[in-house]
Amino acid sequence: MRVLVTGGAGFIGSNLVDRLLAGGNEVAVVDDISSGDRGNLAEAARHPRFKLHAFDIRDPALIGLAADFRPEVVCHLAAQISVRRSVADPVHDARLNVEGTASVLEAARQGGARKIVFASSVAVYGRPEVIPVPVDAATDPRSPYAASKLSAEIYLSAYRALHGIEYTTLVLSNVYGPRQSPEGEAGVVAIFTDGLLSGTPTVLYGDGSQTRDYIYVDDVVDGFVRACGELGDGRRFNLGTGVQTTDRRLHSLVAEAVGACDEPELAPARLGDLPAMAVDPGPAAEALGWSPRTDLAAGLKATAEWARGRLSIR
Repeated sequence: MRVLVTGGAGFIGSNLVDRLLAGGNEVAVVDDISSGDRGNLAEAARHPRFKLHAFDIRDPALIGLAADFRPEVVCHLAAQISVRRSVADPVHDARLNVEGTASVLEAARQGGARKIVFASSVAVYGRPEVIPVPVDAATDPRSPYAASKLSAEIYLSAYRALHGIEYTTLVLSNVYGPRQSPEGEAGVVAIFTDGLLSGTPTVLYGDGSQTRDYIYVDDVVDGFVRACGELGDGRRFNLGTGVQTTDRRLHSLVAEAVGACDEPELAPARLGDLPAMAVDPGPAAEALGWSPRTDLAAGLKATAEWARGRLSIR
């Protein structure tokens, strides 16, 4: 199978590329390397069935690439992912996440793609009334980032109706694992891991009772691979564990994985932070045969080992 991966030099995207190549697929990546890292694709770059195209997904060159490569599936992960940046610059967010998605869909159409697998976010649910959040919960975007992700989902539905291109939307909870950057709001596990390994202060905001649903990157990649087939066409699925972990508990688990003291600094709660989040992955199990296989302690241990090796190289 030929698969085009947008954002393939990023944390999740590069792990997906490795899995697709290992499965015998031919993979083309489009990534402007603005937030991704060529180093994430070092292993893939040695593979004869891989090629990196370093340009923005809004570049007209994407149409030509899709026409030449003729992908059967497009895994669309390229995005502006910072909620705070979207609030500060909503136009930039919309250009990347809405205009960018329209560009990817049009390239997929002209390239004859059968299906798009799209990475969405729990942000589309806003402040949910029920946790774990069911996949059919009402959407309630409360930031330009959330609005842009939901807009992209609507575009997928429109292209399916107009052009017959199938899609599966995967709503990702808090993904962590090897290759996650310690920079940015999405990388709390990486932030804690790097801080504890390097001996720099780590910070808990509020009283540490805020919860999130942490899912290991290999499990997320497995969801993408399963969705590349015919299962789940025209549907949205949650990829998460359904388990809430407090910030305080997460810090303790990371400290244990790293072998460091569990003594975070405390800071005032940040305005707008959700008090709790977890998603119901049940429908993904039923339709895709997917379920999370990596428990949090094991995933954190693997992440710490990778981070330790990366820091020793610096």
